[in-house]
Amino acid sequence: MIISHKHKFIFIKTVKTAGTSIEVFLSQHCGDADILTPVVPHVEPHVARNYQGFWNPIPQMLTYRGRYRFATLKRFFKQRKFFNHISAEAVRATVPASTWNNYFKFCVERNPWDKVLSSFSMYKARGRENATLDDFLRNGRLPFNYPLYLDHHDNLLVDEIIPYESLMDGLGRVFGKLAIPFDGTLGAHAKSEHRKDRAPYQQVYTATQKETVAREFAKEIKLNRYVY
Repeated sequence: MIISHKHKFIFIKTVKTAGTSIEVFLSQHCGDADILTPVVPHVEPHVARNYQGFWNPIPQMLTYRGRYRFATLKRFFKQRKFFNHISAEAVRATVPASTWNNYFKFCVERNPWDKVLSSFSMYKARGRENATLDDFLRNGRLPFNYPLYLDHHDNLLVDEIIPYESLMDGLGRVFGKLAIPFDGTLGAHAKSEHRKDRAPYQQVYTATQKETVAREFAKEIKLNRYVY
């Protein structure tokens, strides 16, 4: 997550959408007073800064449910005011209203059928080599992004969702609006894709698996008009 006072934007980091590469790139254009949360593992030349400090945790806690609410309290005692995949709703509850209302807010989203396969590959790479896609759909942590850019009433909280499928064009348009120099590439690719099988996702899913993803990601599919 990045809050840039220099360029007046808020970048909400979603999962499996090149978010770390975008953060590393933007880190080089942000000012000393801007807020950048750490990336793990660290990637040069990214420099995290200004994300720590005490704050009133109650408004942020109220944006979360269940164990995430307790995690916010835990972060309070560790002075972790902002973190990597903090939701737009939690950012809104934490920053001054003038910052939220006047800064350009954006994120990136990806076709869920493609995103799930990418996440499944990482799942296998982390000690589950024999796992099947059915195993992942039943037991894995699915890469939902809608809680990061929608509030609990399903209102959109960002000004623009850049499609991952046309990422460079979208970033070029947004960075141009923000006066951030951009030559059409982010440079180094952080957290390289684990997926070895590059077959189109339409050739990978069974009919049942396809419908499972459609059901689980219905909000993202409807909002972003994804098709299989």
